[in-house]
Amino acid sequence: MTDLHLHPSLREAAQTSRAWPFEEARKLVKRYPEGKPGGAPVLFETGYGPSGLPHIGTFNEVLRTTMVRRAYETLTGGAPTRLVAFSDDMDGLRKVPDNVPNGAMLREHLGRPLTAIPDPFGKYESFAHHNNAMLREFLDRFGFDYEFVSSTERYTSGAFDEALKNVLRHNQDILDIMLPTLRAERAATYSPVLPVSPKSGIVLQVPVTVVDAEAGLVSFEDEGETITHSILRGGAKLQWKVDWAMRWVALGVDYEMYGKDLTDSGVQSGKIARALGGRKPEGLIYEMFLDEKGEKISKSKGNGLSMEEWLTYGSEESLAFYAYREPKAAKQLHIGVVPKAVDEYLQMRGTYPAQEPDKKLGNPVHHVHAARGQQVPDTVLPVTYGLLLNLVGVMGADASKEQIWRYLGQYVAGANAESYPELDRLIDNAMAYNRDFVAPTLQRRKPAGGEVAALRELDARLAALPADASADDIQNIVYEIGKDEAHGFDNLRDWFKALYETLLGSSAGPRMGSFIALFGVDNTRRLIAEALA
Repeated sequence: MTDLHLHPSLREAAQTSRAWPFEEARKLVKRYPEGKPGGAPVLFETGYGPSGLPHIGTFNEVLRTTMVRRAYETLTGGAPTRLVAFSDDMDGLRKVPDNVPNGAMLREHLGRPLTAIPDPFGKYESFAHHNNAMLREFLDRFGFDYEFVSSTERYTSGAFDEALKNVLRHNQDILDIMLPTLRAERAATYSPVLPVSPKSGIVLQVPVTVVDAEAGLVSFEDEGETITHSILRGGAKLQWKVDWAMRWVALGVDYEMYGKDLTDSGVQSGKIARALGGRKPEGLIYEMFLDEKGEKISKSKGNGLSMEEWLTYGSEESLAFYAYREPKAAKQLHIGVVPKAVDEYLQMRGTYPAQEPDKKLGNPVHHVHAARGQQVPDTVLPVTYGLLLNLVGVMGADASKEQIWRYLGQYVAGANAESYPELDRLIDNAMAYNRDFVAPTLQRRKPAGGEVAALRELDARLAALPADASADDIQNIVYEIGKDEAHGFDNLRDWFKALYETLLGSSAGPRMGSFIALFGVDNTRRLIAEALA
């Protein structure tokens, strides 16, 4: 981790920055005006339920929390911090996810802790271990600084034993908080403690009587028999709202954000934390990601994008950029948002070097790269991702990467994979996006009416251009033709739409001057000839 985010000029600007990570970080400054007692690090936590494959929402929480963490360090000039990524992997499996293999096998293990269920993928010692590994692999790839903590390890090692005894001591206090919030049917079987059956290994949802809080003993009915059972060292798990509160107190969590759907849970867990002698952490309640139908993204449904899908079609930085924007607003998360996110990230990155410190802290790219411990790159790519997609689109699905680089080399002197490694990766993204989403939908239509004469004039004007004509020169020609009343376009938008639909096969497209300069005048004239034919 570099300390670029700790530059004195940034610390001064951070005191008044309205960027949301700084607004969140100021909550922690208010919580600990003199720093955390004893010089202890401020503890940030993220939670993950490995009952399904991790998705972008899971990554998003770690990313945004890290952004707040870095903002707090900037505000305080480097006060110590830690980030714990906590996996609730001792939770009992309630339903079988739709997007994993061997569903029939998983159904046989319903109710058992996720770390006690075989991996349906056949790669790891348990289903939870598989999903935890997927999460950690991505967090590591992005370069997050975090400590992974397993619920199962903490429970079974005895690390939570004192906290569990404390829950038993306050069993009635917790019931007084929770029972009024439950329906009568649920309240009849509710217990803060969920014992793991010594007979079946299932995490039981049964009423529990505290026998001896200091010894960690409870009694309950298991398969028709009343038994006395120790909840210590993995003998039980807590109901999740109680578990959440216990974790806050046991680990000393100072900051945890969560989704809007957990608003009520956060209230109840905060009350339980106080009953246990602790304090609810600070945090942001964020809006949920939605799929293209406007439905909430679910691990079990597997709707929405996976992290792997985004990274097939867009950059890591564009994913972080999209996650940063407006955390309190619901956003759709589907394949169509990827190209725009890539180009908006690159555009904002281009403005960063010349900005004053206060503007830099309001620029999303500052937080994207601070989260990775990086300086914002000052390289500028010679083409936008949108332009690259259009180039690949007209070259066809069979175009090779070498051919694409040859086109780019004609457009930008010295353009190659060695001088532009970031662009080289974007070419891979563009080729994949074109193959999977663009090429199957491209359909060039015949020009009609005044479009025919306009295209013929464009062809003639392009043929007369000097070899060194610039993208702006070409764009001016395109404008002049579109404004010519003889061609009958109501506005320039109709002319551009005609160009996109007849030459590129899509309803939207790039700045035509830039595209023609990139694709080449002769190649563009060939497209026009094909359209007119």
